[in-house]
Amino acid sequence: MKSKLSIIPFGGVRENGKNMYAINYNDEIYIFDAGLKYPETDLLGIDVVIPDFGYLKEHADQVVGIFLTHGHADAIGALPYLLNDINAPVFGSEMTLALAKLALQNDKNVENFEDFHVVNEKSVIDFGNAKISFFSTTHSIPQSLGLVLETANGQIVYTGDFKFDQTAKNDYRTDLARLGEIGKQGVLALLSDVAGVGSYDESVNESAIEEYVLDTFQNHQGRIIVAAVASNIQRIQQVINATYKTGRKIVLSGNDLEKVVRTALKLKKLELPIPENELFVSFKNMKKLPLAETVILETGKMGEPIKHLQRMANGDDRHIKIGEGDLVFITTTPSTAMEAFVARTRDLMFKAGANVRAISQDLRSSGHASRNDLQLMLNFMQPKYFLPVQGEYRVLSAGAELARQVGISDKNIFIMQNGDQLNYDDGNLYLAGSIEVTNTMIDGSGVGDIGNIVLRDRKILSEDGVFIAVVTIDRKKKKVVSKPKITSRGFVYVKASRDLIRESIEIVEKTLTNSLENIEEFDWSVLKTAVRDNLSHYLYEQTHRKPVILPVIMEVNQNGLRNKRHLKKNNNKATKVVKKHVNNVVNGNTDKQITSKEVSTKKIQSTKRKTSTKKVINKK
Repeated sequence: MKSKLSIIPFGGVRENGKNMYAINYNDEIYIFDAGLKYPETDLLGIDVVIPDFGYLKEHADQVVGIFLTHGHADAIGALPYLLNDINAPVFGSEMTLALAKLALQNDKNVENFEDFHVVNEKSVIDFGNAKISFFSTTHSIPQSLGLVLETANGQIVYTGDFKFDQTAKNDYRTDLARLGEIGKQGVLALLSDVAGVGSYDESVNESAIEEYVLDTFQNHQGRIIVAAVASNIQRIQQVINATYKTGRKIVLSGNDLEKVVRTALKLKKLELPIPENELFVSFKNMKKLPLAETVILETGKMGEPIKHLQRMANGDDRHIKIGEGDLVFITTTPSTAMEAFVARTRDLMFKAGANVRAISQDLRSSGHASRNDLQLMLNFMQPKYFLPVQGEYRVLSAGAELARQVGISDKNIFIMQNGDQLNYDDGNLYLAGSIEVTNTMIDGSGVGDIGNIVLRDRKILSEDGVFIAVVTIDRKKKKVVSKPKITSRGFVYVKASRDLIRESIEIVEKTLTNSLENIEEFDWSVLKTAVRDNLSHYLYEQTHRKPVILPVIMEVNQNGLRNKRHLKKNNNKATKVVKKHVNNVVNGNTDKQITSKEVSTKKIQSTKRKTSTKKVINKK
């Protein structure tokens, strides 16, 4: 029987992070990694972004396993969400699975998931149709693995994150002999990490970085605050070693960090030169330590250390305030999307009197393959087809050029985008089409409920603000029964723009009066659209800005409402309800009922009085 083979990326191409690739072989799906990525600055309010699992949910019965290369968020961060939709066994090294289990603890639906299987570089799993084997790689976390899917058509190899470092030790060392064996057996397609090839500089080895960390500690006499990514076990080990050699003690800051450190200690992936109680100090006892003997190791929420540093510099952290004589030592390389944020944070720390030092300014430190590393991997594997992964298009293109330099034909190199389906048939790998794969955005507890419309509204709100007009009409009499109430957030300061507000009130009143007199069949959407269009035209003419305009139109009941004071009270109450929703939107807590397309206020009723049973009701 003719075998069927296809490769589909669900994330990790033309972007940084969110690695996830599916190999479909004879109607069995093998999933390589399930990662997330942290949002760029234009994704306002979004916590993380994960792949779209739609296709995999439709073919859930074909998924035979999820195979993880290492324990960083770009490889395991989406696992809890994936397991909510697909029940499949998960395979990875001991350290990788320990961190994956930590990720599952925050999701009640999958916190009791137990179908984990520990593998190592010597493991081989036979699924009948195909075999999965592994090889050790060098990365900034121990027990990182590459994956090999052995099929009748040839081997599909996925490197995961890797680099070559001849000084790597123990669980960080690459088995070069194993790479040679894989290459000799014949590699059909190589999916290789190219995230580091955008730079022409070579990364320094970890032994040089360890010396740099120790030198930094030895040359500062005050308190040291170290910012690191929680899952960068290698960097944490270097900080521990430098702390011990300079006679200091460590205070762990951040739940993410403490969980990772405890897990690594339990698995003996972190080595302590002295007993734990002699090296680590709690926040409670931190004040008893002399500043010159204090090292604060922090990561902040979700492993993002820079944001927590800003809180410390502003004095918003209840335990730590950066001050005179402190050294802030940044041991992580922030993404390019955070460059402006990092610059502001550094400025705040200098204002607080601290010195700031960053590894990325003095050394090129990376856990990803350099240009030479990639070409060495290509020469080991000798693949027929090359698929660069993990990086923006310019980085994938640089990886493709490096592959051409070592003799891989241009027609055998594929720069994919998410959803592309590469099929193998009659000895050729070719693009057979694509499936729809979008980003799934996580905002708080919401999964995938934030779309382009909401993001567009957030962007407009962040740039031009919101302009609200609340008004009550009498439909039968076809007239406005009270002056419109105007309020604004993030657009103009109302008290300083009285002429603009006064003219806006007149426009709303005039627009509604004309519309009520001229429409044959009453339609709420027609009224709101007319108000929105006329206000938008006027406001842009006056300010050259386009705020989100929210017309809130209410109706008196059929008996009318002659108590003007009562009407004003309810009008103000309606405005307060809308303001509350607007505050939620501005602060990132989007209420789906408030958008630029349609506004629906909560039902507002007047307080019953002995003298009157009349009420104002909301009209949707």
